[in-house]
Amino acid sequence: MICESIEEFATALPPMTALAGLDLGTKTIGVAVSDSFRQVATPLETIKRKKFTLDAERLLEIAKGRQLGGLVLGLPRNMDGTEGPRCQSTRAFARNLEKLTDLPIGFWDERLSTVAAERALLEADTSRKRRAEVIDHVAAGYILQGVLDRLRHL
Repeated sequence: MICESIEEFATALPPMTALAGLDLGTKTIGVAVSDSFRQVATPLETIKRKKFTLDAERLLEIAKGRQLGGLVLGLPRNMDGTEGPRCQSTRAFARNLEKLTDLPIGFWDERLSTVAAERALLEADTSRKRRAEVIDHVAAGYILQGVLDRLRHL
């Protein structure tokens, strides 16, 4: 089930289940997960993209293994708030994923999440090589934390 608003997503979630945040890129998918109390987002892994079926299989493996209650995809809006080709690609990914799972799928505006992740990694004095390895799942953590913070205020 694809939820267009965070309020709709919140009502579709089963209680006391963790969530996953996804940062979809053209070459990788950053994955972060929350605790079952939905308080803290933790970067988990970066999936190297291959084909949709293989990518979805890995995501659903994570969802099953961690007993997730929902998935949040970062929606890469343009800075003026409009939706471009990358948003369309993300929505298409969600529609294809929806056919494979009953988990609620929500969207979260991810503008500047990668910038925030990069800044945090720079402040932590992370090497350039290490930043390249972890940036996507750290950005997914920022996306998911934004959702968790919003859910607490609904």
